[in-house]
Amino acid sequence: MAAAAALPAAAPAWAQDTPTDVVIVLETQPDQLDPCQASKSQVGKVIKQNVIETLTEIDPESGQVNPRLATEWSQVDDLTWRFKLRDDVTFHDGTPFNAEAVKYSIERTMDESIDCEIRVKYFGGLTLEVTPAGEHEIEVKTSEPTPILPTLMGTVVAMSTATPMGEITREPIGTGPYRLEEWTPGQQIVLTRVDDYWGDQPEVTKATYIWRSESTVRAAMVAAGEADIAPNIAVQDATNPEMDFSFLNSETSRLRIDAEIPPLDDRRVRLALNYATDRDGMKGTIFSDKVIPSTQHVVPGINGHNPDLTPYAYDPEKAMELLAEAKADGVPVDAEIILVGRHNLYPNSQESLQALEAMYEAVGFNITLKMTEAAEWYDLLFKPYAEDRAPNLFQEQHDNNNGDAVFTIFVKYHSEGGQSTFADAEVDDLIDRGGQASGEERTKLYQEAFKRIHEEIVPDVSLFHMVGFTRVNPRLEFTPSIATNSELQLSEIGFNNS
Repeated sequence: MAAAAALPAAAPAWAQDTPTDVVIVLETQPDQLDPCQASKSQVGKVIKQNVIETLTEIDPESGQVNPRLATEWSQVDDLTWRFKLRDDVTFHDGTPFNAEAVKYSIERTMDESIDCEIRVKYFGGLTLEVTPAGEHEIEVKTSEPTPILPTLMGTVVAMSTATPMGEITREPIGTGPYRLEEWTPGQQIVLTRVDDYWGDQPEVTKATYIWRSESTVRAAMVAAGEADIAPNIAVQDATNPEMDFSFLNSETSRLRIDAEIPPLDDRRVRLALNYATDRDGMKGTIFSDKVIPSTQHVVPGINGHNPDLTPYAYDPEKAMELLAEAKADGVPVDAEIILVGRHNLYPNSQESLQALEAMYEAVGFNITLKMTEAAEWYDLLFKPYAEDRAPNLFQEQHDNNNGDAVFTIFVKYHSEGGQSTFADAEVDDLIDRGGQASGEERTKLYQEAFKRIHEEIVPDVSLFHMVGFTRVNPRLEFTPSIATNSELQLSEIGFNNS
């Protein structure tokens, strides 16, 4: 509690004005609040389903697709779906929510002149043609059969036609129960409740978001009553069972291997990295003892997850043998490899990389650790990659609570995926056929793709299915869930009477 004592005694500027105001302390400031970037966890925790809303809503526990701004849907033919829209909704700027607004929203999402993460992550390889079929009805035609389009619509957010096309905005205008009241960069973001929201009126009247990079400080602020929720605190700070919630979230961590650049273009080198990784040594120390060593970039329960894959064993001698074999064949295994990390990507993220750096150097790798801030990290995450880049391992954490591998496998592993670092015709074929299939065939094709990726291609060092820790002020009625790391719906927060 020393950290709590060090905090200022005077009431901070963000103190609750009324008992139904809340303060949420995040680990990092959002780099932007554009609706198109709501799939970024740092953006989604603030605006997704609060300021902006999706057409459908995916239950993170069951994967079931539920109505949100779209009330029902039906398949017209192999390529076309029809969606009926709510007729009692307006945007915060007073413009109507209707078919034309949804057409505009989808077209802006698919506009390649802006770096829209929703498009890159979820709609790679697809084109959409949107046609109003009445004031509150649309038809969406896809370039190839897409049997889970209603699920994909759970990622598409509605935005006012006043949102500029072709450029990023700092002022999201949505239909949600809250509007953006203030964003003072470096200080705070404030959302206020909308009185004429179309749905049930939430209890929270105002939410103020602030950010502190140190997990200890965030946890102490909640303990001291200066904040109400601190998502994503470190395991060593989750010490109060009355405030701290632990849950298996939908995040999976890995190191992405840049498999196009020597020496990482040699499969033996990529295998050596995996055999040199002591997952058991990091579990229960740097990471929670509840994390699950991973073999693929989707969590168990997601359609397409392959339960038959096993993590690579920790075998440093085998790693050294593979490196020696590669070196004998002329592979430049002594080349410097940059280990790229991001501050506060997850609790103890830098400490985990320091441990991995030591493991890799112990078997003969030449590793240099480079930590980045969020903006630089996001630039390096997506194509196009710099042509003159050094061989690198890229620290990443990926969230998929949407029920299907399509939200992961194309962007990460297809040759045309926005974050892929290799090209394999067989993997592409399995992903393409899986995306057009349904039922058991879809599951099987994705499982085959993950098997080939894990056992044959080896484009990453898969680490853990992660466990999240969130500290909640006892005055709130709120239980974090699998979705808390990517969206934090204020409408789910209540207040205790005591």
